[in-house]
Amino acid sequence: MASNSNISELQQNAKERLRIISGHLQKPANREQLRVSANECKAEAADRSLEKTGTIPKRRQDILKWNGWGYNDSKFMFNKKGQAEFTGKRYRLSGMVLPALREWFEKTFGASLEHKTPARSALNPSEVPPPILNEGFVQDLKGTAIPFSHEAEDRIFRAHGHCLHEVFALREGKFERVPDLVVWPNCHNEVEKIVELACKHNICVMPFGGGTSVSNAVECPSDEKRTILSLDTSQMNRILWIDEKNLTAHVEAGIVGQDLERLLNESGYCTGHEPDSMEFSTLGGWVATRASGMKKNIYGNIEDLVVHIRMVTPRGVIEKSCQGPRMSTGPDIYHFIMGSEGTLGVVTEVTIKIRPIPEYQKYGSVVFPNFDQGVACLREVAKQRCAPASIRLMDNEQFQFGHALKPQVSSIFTSFLDGLKKFYITKFKGFDPNQLCVATLLFEGDREKVLQHEKQVYDIAAKFGGLAAGEDNGQRGYMLTFVIAYLRDLGMDYYVIGESFETSVPWDRVLDLCSNVKERIIRECKEKGVQFPPLSTCRVTQTYDAGACVYFYFAFNYRGLGDPIHVYDQIEHAAREEILANGGSLSHHHGVGKLRKHWLQETISDVGLGMLRSVKEYVDPNNIFGNRNLL
Repeated sequence: MASNSNISELQQNAKERLRIISGHLQKPANREQLRVSANECKAEAADRSLEKTGTIPKRRQDILKWNGWGYNDSKFMFNKKGQAEFTGKRYRLSGMVLPALREWFEKTFGASLEHKTPARSALNPSEVPPPILNEGFVQDLKGTAIPFSHEAEDRIFRAHGHCLHEVFALREGKFERVPDLVVWPNCHNEVEKIVELACKHNICVMPFGGGTSVSNAVECPSDEKRTILSLDTSQMNRILWIDEKNLTAHVEAGIVGQDLERLLNESGYCTGHEPDSMEFSTLGGWVATRASGMKKNIYGNIEDLVVHIRMVTPRGVIEKSCQGPRMSTGPDIYHFIMGSEGTLGVVTEVTIKIRPIPEYQKYGSVVFPNFDQGVACLREVAKQRCAPASIRLMDNEQFQFGHALKPQVSSIFTSFLDGLKKFYITKFKGFDPNQLCVATLLFEGDREKVLQHEKQVYDIAAKFGGLAAGEDNGQRGYMLTFVIAYLRDLGMDYYVIGESFETSVPWDRVLDLCSNVKERIIRECKEKGVQFPPLSTCRVTQTYDAGACVYFYFAFNYRGLGDPIHVYDQIEHAAREEILANGGSLSHHHGVGKLRKHWLQETISDVGLGMLRSVKEYVDPNNIFGNRNLL
């Protein structure tokens, strides 16, 4: 760690700068009085029992599943009548019956409600490996009064992300290496204390945000002999200040996306950053993985939104000296932090751009005769730089999938209208139900400009055979984004396993890549002995001047396979090889983690990998941040 004298000098300089700019800092609405301070920790001056908490509590097990996605009270299930429904009260789909889902599920996967593979109902703490504790570290940690735990439940909740093999193992009650301790710092200064103690006692530290990783990023290295400390940032969940003149907010990195938006909305602002996981993922996690959101066309990706970052490393704190919008001061050090995936340190605070809440929001959708024409439309929209906040194109398989998730209609009139729309598109317009695809749209901004923008996009769509398909379809498609992850748990109850993965690709390779990857998945499934046809589907989710992000889903019925996860891993590996062979990237926004680091050298070159290793060796020579992602 850096010397105390150097830290003190830096803090004094920072305090003086903050004093100067404090005149135009606004306290968030309905929040406790904030101190504009460079070195005081809120936890040191206040009773922890009075702290405000976010949506996700310290004890995640109180509201979240231990072996599946999302909230305990929310899941897809087949009821006693054999009908699919979605439980709970948290989502628009909650409490609704989905009359078409069972038929689609059984037809697509050859699944049967008679063949069930239920998950382990409860965690048995005695089956969790006992913690490996460095007693010197534990004693020093007690002296800081920072909360920590080595209870089995706390450790298991931070031992995994949401890769298929991680969740599959949890459902079967199989546990390998898990964190030995969980610690909950309350602010930046407490993180500094923890890292200093970790360096003193040679502890392996693994930052933990929302736990939504799908790259094995939070999985503990199986051969790590040191005490593994999971540093849970969830209690660092405050907006420290809002700057209305510069439209920025300084925020602690453990805040989850839904809380960040809710708190900013109270003051009339938003970030507009909405990844699919925003209910549970954190600001620090977005920075650490170079995240992207559904509305990036207006608000940008995380690298476009970040103004300032503070990160604690074994060498000390990394941050720039000012919050200017751009610097020409050599390579941008923040680009070493963004995408570092917990290998260099802990992101503690971020200054992020904000915008006034948009005056007007409107959903829409367009149906195209086929996927090729849909892609051509999205290309033209990108070329004219008139993309709405969100524009996403589903292939036919995904359209059929989305249709199966349509809730039961409440009136004969609504049912009649749905039938009339289907007749118009398929019979009158001649669209083939097995070829057509749908784009969902979201427009935001000034009402008059949104309406002009909407007309421009629909006019472009019409040139490629697109027909307006209504606001309801667009809104429903956007809403399904937040519940679709729950479907994997339902599938796993009936021998169906699946996963999603993504890439970015130049426009002239989009169609070939989509077709070749889907065909490769089907071929690999057959060659690996999968006895039922797989689901292999894709959608274009984000567009750029020079290319697009493509998201794939694949799933299959594994009945008859001796080691389904090994088969799945082989198929996913082949799919990634196909993506790279077709000009796609290793990842657009999920990151590398441990799952994809096999390809990193090929992706960024020998010299590029050497540069990353050099940074790691300087910043963390003793591998304190030893999650082994990336390198």
